[in-house]
Amino acid sequence: MQLVIDPAGQVHAIYDEDFDLAALGPPVIRRASHVEPGPDGRWHADLAPVAGPVLGPFDRRSEALEAERCWLEAHWLVPQA
Repeated sequence: MQLVIDPAGQVHAIYDEDFDLAALGPPVIRRASHVEPGPDGRWHADLAPVAGPVLGPFDRRSEALEAERCWLEAHWLVPQA
């Protein structure tokens, strides 16, 4: 789990249950995407809540979740220089 601390001291992370974020203070959690099956039964990760693309289709939900995490880590969690 990556924890990114911005210059104002706020901690940003992709939610995971590996670490109790409440230990750092009251967490503010917001949805970053929607991982849902399409009409054909294949999975998509819609990153519109963070102004991202729709990823997929994927045969397995786990593939969509992994693609979602990779995109969030590369494009949302860590500010681009």
